Amino acid sequence: MSYATIHPDWEKPAANMVDGYSLEMTAKEMDHLREAAPLIRPGTPIAVTFLPGEEMEDRVAAAKLVRELGFEPMPHLSARRLESTETLDNLLARVTGEAGVKRVFMIAGDPPKAEGPYEDSLQIIESGLLEKHGITVAGIGGHPEGHPNVSKSDLWVWMERKITALRERDITPLIVTQFAFDDEAILNWIEEMRERGIDVPVRIGVPGPAGIKRLIGFAKRCGVGASANVMKKYGVSLTNLIGKAGPDKLIHALESGLTPEHGRVRLHFYPFGNLKASAEWINEYNAKHS
Repeated sequence: MSYATIHPDWEKPAANMVDGYSLEMTAKEMDHLREAAPLIRPGTPIAVTFLPGEEMEDRVAAAKLVRELGFEPMPHLSARRLESTETLDNLLARVTGEAGVKRVFMIAGDPPKAEGPYEDSLQIIESGLLEKHGITVAGIGGHPEGHPNVSKSDLWVWMERKITALRERDITPLIVTQFAFDDEAILNWIEEMRERGIDVPVRIGVPGPAGIKRLIGFAKRCGVGASANVMKKYGVSLTNLIGKAGPDKLIHALESGLTPEHGRVRLHFYPFGNLKASAEWINEYNAKHS
């Protein structure tokens, strides 16, 4: 299978850890994207989140801007927040028709109860709407540190079911993980994935540079492990929340730990509202490691 549909760089070994990176933004951050655009590599995939309280017009406008600025839009689809089949059909029609979208990322979403017909991302895949609208790449979630509401064994079962369903529809699967701070957990999770015969490319979610309080706040909100020992490895003390932290130690540890047996791996940056800071960090890292 060719993975060039995900990003051209996936067809060759990574030049360094930021080669072929991707970014994430919300529909409210369009001005931030415009500011950061000159610093972002052309063709970079940029995921547009599906947050509560946003209108479809906002999400479509964000995807269009990503395309207009020379990047690859990858809208999120939050299954439980989709009010109807017509909502999903219309959203896909809009982003593919107006922003040239070819890839999406799917999650079940936070609501404990579905607001419409979709309980999980597998049901979105099985709806047939992705292939109807010409989607060629679909991202599914990965959880190196586990999931608060799903057992570890069930997470693997669901992952394999979604991968199979996507391949049956000639859609290239991609795994994108929640951001994490623990390099050992990430590496062990990828190793187990490969041992299970899951050969799908992985984007490891890493935090962009951000204020320490902001990092911890997002970690708690997203259910990410942020124990004192893990954060110490990351370079942060939970007793001193003043200042900023970057992903330097985490990415160095990942670079040291990754082997050919881990398969195709790239990074996905969570900028936490500061796209420019993440783009600057990526460019500085790339300059040092080219």
